[in-house]
Parts: sequence; C-alpha cells; structure tokens
Amino acid sequence: MRSTFKILFYLKRDKQKANGTIPLFCRITVDGQEARFGMKCDVNPKYWDVKTSKATGRTAEAAKINSLVDTTKAAIYKIYREQQERDNYVTAEKIKNVFLGIDRKQQTLLELFDSHNKERKLHLGITINRSTYSMYCLTRKYLADFLVCQYNQQDISVKEINKQFIVNFETYLLAEYNFSKNYLTGLLKKLRHIIQVALDNEWIYKNPFSDYKLQWEKVDRGYLTQSEVEKLINARFDDKVMEVACDIFIFCCFTGLAYIDVKNLSRENIKSSFNGNQWIRGKRIKCNTDYSIPLMNITKTILEKYKGKTSDNLLLPVRCVQWYNIVLNKIAKQCGINKKITSHLARHTFATLALTKGVSIESVSKMLGHTKISTTQIYARVNDEKISNDMEAFAGKLAAIEEKYSLTK
Repeated sequence: MRSTFKILFYLKRDKQKANGTIPLFCRITVDGQEARFGMKCDVNPKYWDVKTSKATGRTAEAAKINSLVDTTKAAIYKIYREQQERDNYVTAEKIKNVFLGIDRKQQTLLELFDSHNKERKLHLGITINRSTYSMYCLTRKYLADFLVCQYNQQDISVKEINKQFIVNFETYLLAEYNFSKNYLTGLLKKLRHIIQVALDNEWIYKNPFSDYKLQWEKVDRGYLTQSEVEKLINARFDDKVMEVACDIFIFCCFTGLAYIDVKNLSRENIKSSFNGNQWIRGKRIKCNTDYSIPLMNITKTILEKYKGKTSDNLLLPVRCVQWYNIVLNKIAKQCGINKKITSHLARHTFATLALTKGVSIESVSKMLGHTKISTTQIYARVNDEKISNDMEAFAGKLAAIEEKYSLTK
C-alpha cells in the first residue's frame, strides 16, 4: 500500500537571528505524520519564495541554497523509495533518521521478545509457570507472522508501535484464527508487558496501550460440588497413576493451591501456627503474593501417604500439567462426573466450597493469595446452598422478632 508523502522546505520564523536571517528547515510528511530537521542554512526572508520553496534572485547565495534544497529533496525521495521497496512500511521519522545518518540499530520488537523469553525460560517453575511462558512464545510467533503479512517486515522498532499497530494486530488475530475474546486478550496482555519493558528501559517514551483497554469476558469458571468431590474421595483405582493424580487434585480442593504451587510444595512450606496447628505458608509463584492455609485432616493424610516417596524435598509427586489434566479427565469419566476437569478447577472448587460452608470471603481471599476481593469473587461461586445457609443463619438471629410479629397477629 502506497503512503502519502510530501517534502516541504520552509523558514522557521520564530528563530530569526540578530542579522535578520532565518534558519531553513525541512519537513517530511508520511500519512499525516511529520518529522522535521534543520538544514544548517540561514536565509534572508526577503529572498525566499514560499510557493516554490526556493530562494529568489541570481546571487551565488541563492544558487547555493537552491542546490542544497534540490539535493536534499532528491536524497529524501531516494530513501523513501528504498524503504517502500524493502519494508513496504515507511514513516517520516525513519526517513529523517536515515538521511541524517542516525539510523543506528534500535531495539526491535521481536528481539525484545526473544531476550525476554530467554530470560523467563531460566525461571520456569520458579517465578513463571509453563503455560504463561508458552503464551509469551505464542505471542511472539503471531507477531512475527503479522509483521510479514501486514508490513512485509521481519521485525519492527519498538518506537514504531502505536495504537493502530495494536488494533491491526488484534484484527489480524481475529481474522486468521478466530480466537476467543479472553484468549485474544491474553495474547495482547503479553504484548503489553513487552511494551512496558521497553518503557522501563527508556527505549520508548509513550505507551501505545495507555488508551487501549484490554477487556475480558466474564465466563463460567466451573467447580465441583461437594457430592462430586466425595465421588473422587471414595473412588478406587487399579491404575497407580490415576490414584496419584486424584490424590493431588483432592489435596488442591482442600487447600486451594494452584498447580505450580503444589508442584513446588516442600517441607519448608509446612509451618506451626500460633495455636500449634500445621499450616501451609508460602508465596504464589505466579504473582509472588503470600498465602496461608490451615491443613485439614484429609490434606494431612495425603501428605503422610506420600512421605518419603518424592525427591528434592518435595511433598507430592506432581508431574507435568499436560499429563495431569489428561489423567484428571479419565478420572472424571470413571467417577461419573460429567465435567471437564483441569488442575485449576480444584482451586475454584476450594473457594466455592469454603464460601458455601460459611468461610468469609476475606479469609478465602487470604488463603488463595489474592490481593483483591474482586479476584476471589471470580473463583468463589455463590450458589443456592450458600444462599440457603446464609438465610437460615439470618432467620435464626431474627427468630425473636418473627415470634413477636406472630403474637401480634
């Protein structure tokens, strides 16, 4: 696609010098975006023709100025054509930088992604889980495809990322892959993080996401009911692998731990509390927030069952999440649970069961390691049982008032 391109030479009249001359400037305009630079040449305004952007008269000075204008214009046109042919994407700033010889290597988007992902890979299982890391890698891949498709480029300077670039990227993902709204938002969130890295390093000074709001659709996260959890507890398996996976899932249903946190659970996480009871204490790997969870009898039993059967000081034999989720769905089928079970469903189940049984949402939030109650509300579902229990407690506290009302009627 051809861009609109203009070159204008003009006198910058607000910079008039003591001798009356005015500096000559060049303005490059591409698709409405401008870049300006001084020509290091001063002109007497009496001998400057605004319409032709040339010096008037037959003096040697006028000839020198006009020669400078012509050679500059020819050089800029040449740079413009070369960039159009090579990148099919031109900006006024890029043309100016090439002309002035300051087109030094800048931080590019995909290079920044690569260095970021390489660094994050070293922290897999420590400060980042594999699914988050995979999302960064996928975002990088989709951006590379988008750059070739949309701009015919292998990479792009982070300075050239603007709101329209983000809009175009989102449109491309919808058209090519028809992703769900939340998955698409997840990819854009990873791009936003990379842009923030560029801002933090002062490679750019304006955030293109500043007026671009990422929106999530509310979805039914799902959970297991108490009777469904009891089916898992009562289940017996001939396959040892299924037994282990079921035990780990049940453990998470009664602690609310996320997969990556239970995978890294060690003896150092078991602490004695003020009342002498055992608690699980630690920091969530995903967001580095504290969590504190009292151990129930069922979770103590599971820990005791696998004591001495793991390595590296870990408490439970948790394998990769892909394997874990596959086995969990086999377990659900065997137990007659008509729901898709994933590792994260246990966390939602814990929150919903705890809330249903009267645990305050503030306590649930603390145990889950959330910093905002609004996050906990996504996990903890207020179901009919919770409403019924609350109303029974409410009615009990108002029994005396109800009785007085009955006596007056």
